[in-house]
Amino acid sequence: MRLRVSGQQTGHKYQLDTIMDGNYKRSGLPNGNILNTFVESIIDRNEAGISVARSTITNELGERALVDAAATIAAFNAYPRMADSTGIPLEDAKKEITLEMRKELRMEVLRYEE
Repeated sequence: MRLRVSGQQTGHKYQLDTIMDGNYKRSGLPNGNILNTFVESIIDRNEAGISVARSTITNELGERALVDAAATIAAFNAYPRMADSTGIPLEDAKKEITLEMRKELRMEVLRYEE
């Protein structure tokens, strides 16, 4: 959701369906392939892939970009887990503003009405 809203504020168009098909060049995300390789390596716990991705990010984008990317991945990994583990429901306003994005990504909101 934040990416889509950020794009509206900056005037960038992001193609979220590329998350599903892996076509990062079409995504509109600057350095999307490099950054996605880092994300996927971390999620897969692929130590060799993480090392290569970190080197690539540092060489191509700089150390600050590596720190920013790692912090963003950590935050996005932690927040949903905290919410899920405590049973925090998705607010009605967020249900509404994320509806189109969730449809596009083929996500379903699961029983938040409980």
